[in-house]
Amino acid sequence: MIKVLFPLFFLFPLVCVSQTEAKDVEQLKQEILLLRTDVDNIQVNLSLAQNKFKRSILVATIGYTVTIAGGLMLGRKNDDLGKALLVSGGITGITGTILMVDAFKYLGRAGRHKPK
Repeated sequence: MIKVLFPLFFLFPLVCVSQTEAKDVEQLKQEILLLRTDVDNIQVNLSLAQNKFKRSILVATIGYTVTIAGGLMLGRKNDDLGKALLVSGGITGITGTILMVDAFKYLGRAGRHKPK
């Protein structure tokens, strides 16, 4: 009798543990898939932010360069052109700055934690 009960005493916990391990493995797989989805979402948002940020820096740089050129033309024979360049360069520079601030919304999305 002891020969029969003794192996069952050791096998019963192994069967119970293997069933809970299967549930834990499935739960772990689901967590890994959720993490992969989150990482992919972060990478997409960072890529969008990078592209918009580069574009906005280019627009702002061109705008402020035109503003400087317009300021250098003031008081000379091309005074009207200088005034036009000042205004158009200022507007372009401000537009680039607004686009730059707008690019940061993707960074905010990349770092935002979703409520569970």
